[in-house]
Amino acid sequence: MANTLARPKSENVFQQLGLLDRFLPVWIFFAMALGVILGAVTPGIKNLFNALSIGTVSFPIAIGLLWMMYPVLAKVKYEELGKVAQAWEQFSVSLILNWLIGPVVMFALAWMFLPDLAQFRTGLIITGLARCIAMVLIWNMLAGGDSEYCAALVALNSVFQIVMYSPLAYFFLMIVPGWFGMKGTLVNIEMWDIAKSVLIFLGIPLVAGIITRFYFLRTRGKDWYETELMPRLGPTAMIGLLFTIVVMFSMQGDKILAAPLDVVRVAVPLGVYFIAMFFLSFALSLWRKFSYELATTQSFTAASNNFELAIAVAVGTFGIASPEALATVIGPLIEVPVLIALVYVALWLKRAWFTR
Repeated sequence: MANTLARPKSENVFQQLGLLDRFLPVWIFFAMALGVILGAVTPGIKNLFNALSIGTVSFPIAIGLLWMMYPVLAKVKYEELGKVAQAWEQFSVSLILNWLIGPVVMFALAWMFLPDLAQFRTGLIITGLARCIAMVLIWNMLAGGDSEYCAALVALNSVFQIVMYSPLAYFFLMIVPGWFGMKGTLVNIEMWDIAKSVLIFLGIPLVAGIITRFYFLRTRGKDWYETELMPRLGPTAMIGLLFTIVVMFSMQGDKILAAPLDVVRVAVPLGVYFIAMFFLSFALSLWRKFSYELATTQSFTAASNNFELAIAVAVGTFGIASPEALATVIGPLIEVPVLIALVYVALWLKRAWFTR
């Protein structure tokens, strides 16, 4: 009986995704390859993107980053924030996992796997501080998690990042290494540099998403918003992501071809991080006797990262052609296939632990 109930959802995981989402790992590989080829056959493209820049941020990159953030933030059910007050224990656990354990785990892995690659290490730490606000909604839906609680966590993480991302980045990049006799990042990073990137690349699409949601909910209704607008607007976020990757890899192509093993070295701790955070969160949820729906939401929220924000911060702070930016771009390449696999793991855990 239990297997009969669970199997259809597991078998239909990919059928529930749209074309872009279903083959996103393929599109990301293709976008990376296209970017590398463009950078190799058209050496002047780097100068072109540098010319179209405002400060350290390329104008084409800014368009891509803002657009891929806006649709996912317009999906968030901000009206569900009140649910957090009814689930204070679960939210407290999520807060600890996302803003204490997650950054510490990524910091440890970055130093463990990349002790000699300071700039890539910084990119990993930046990624670890960018908590999930986008793709987790998809993983949670496919695994049968609590959609309302997930929406509440996503909304709160969106707001919390604006307040906490900058001081935490400064703390983990500049202060914590000194406690262990290690040097912090060699880049002269100012808290305002990160805050500015967060406010622009998260604040602007967050405000736009809130305005979009409440305006159309009031003028057109929830049914139209969820069944008409979002199915059309949502997939464009992936187009923004792929465009951003093409541009970034066209700027990084020469470095990738020169040191492919460095890319592999960045990918390994990312994979370890996603898997470790998922199982740690699930174990903690089992210990606290959470339901499967809440345990799943906790686990995918903790295991996922907001790679859009990480890319934006790295590009805005260190520049589009920096190793830090390259490290953050590798994030979605690893996260997407790993999290899709963890959807199946979650469904197996449901049969093994929750369906008796």
